[in-house]
Amino acid sequence: MKRIVQKFLSRRASTRRPAPPVLPPQIEGIRQGALKGQHLQIVQWGQVLLDSVYIPRDPVAALDWFTIAADAGFGPGHNMRGRCFQFGWGCRKDLQQAARCYEAAATAGDEWGRYNLGIMTMRGIGMNANLPRALDLFRTAAGHGHAKSMNLYARFLEEGWVVPQDRAAALDWYRKSAEGGDYRGQHNYATALVDAGKTKEALDWWRQAVVDATSDILLAMDQKLTVLGPQGDAALLERVRERLKGMGISPSGGGVST
Repeated sequence: MKRIVQKFLSRRASTRRPAPPVLPPQIEGIRQGALKGQHLQIVQWGQVLLDSVYIPRDPVAALDWFTIAADAGFGPGHNMRGRCFQFGWGCRKDLQQAARCYEAAATAGDEWGRYNLGIMTMRGIGMNANLPRALDLFRTAAGHGHAKSMNLYARFLEEGWVVPQDRAAALDWYRKSAEGGDYRGQHNYATALVDAGKTKEALDWWRQAVVDATSDILLAMDQKLTVLGPQGDAALLERVRERLKGMGISPSGGGVST
C-alpha cells in the first residue's frame, strides 16, 4: 500500500504545489498515516482535503486519495468515492457511478455506504425507486448499529411502507436512533414522547437534537415547541430560532424530511 501511495505522489510531482502550511498535530498525524498507506488515515486525509480550514480545498486530490483506499478494498474509501460522484466533488457528477461505489462500500461492510445506497434507492436518485430494497438496506444497517439507518427503518415501520405497520417497534427504533446520536431520530423520538404525554423526557432529546439539526428539523421543532407553550422550554425555543435565524430562515413552519 505504501508503494501505491508513493507512486500516486510521484504522478503528482510534475504539478508540485507550494509546501502546505504547518498543520495541527492531529491533522499532521492523519497526513503522515496516509503517506504510510494506512487505510483509515488515507480516507481521513481525503476528507481534510475536501473541507478543512487548515489547507486549501482540493477535491480532485481528495478523490485520488479515496480511490487509493477503495482500490485496497476499504469500504469507507468506496463510500467517499460515491459521495464525490454523487455531488461532483473533484469530478463530473455521475449518479450511476455513485450508486456503484455505495454498492461496493456496502459489500465491504461499510454501513455509511449501505445507508447512502438506501437513500438513493428510496428516493429514486439515479435509478428507479425501490422501497423494498431500500427497506432491506436500512434494516441491515440498523441491525449493525447505524443510527441514521435506525431512524429510517423506524419510519418504514411507523408508516407501514412495504412492511406491516408496527408503531411500537418504530418507537423502539427511534429510541435506539436517538441514543445513537442521530438528530432526526432524537426529534422523531421526542415527538412520539410528547404524543405519549412524556413532555419532560421529550425536551431532553430536543435539547440534544438542536445542536446538529438541519433547517427542516429545526422548523419542525419550532412548531412542536410553540404548540407546547408553557409546558415547553422557552430557552430551547429561543435557541432553535437563533439557529434558524443564522441560516437566514424565518420560523414560519415547514415540513420534516426523513
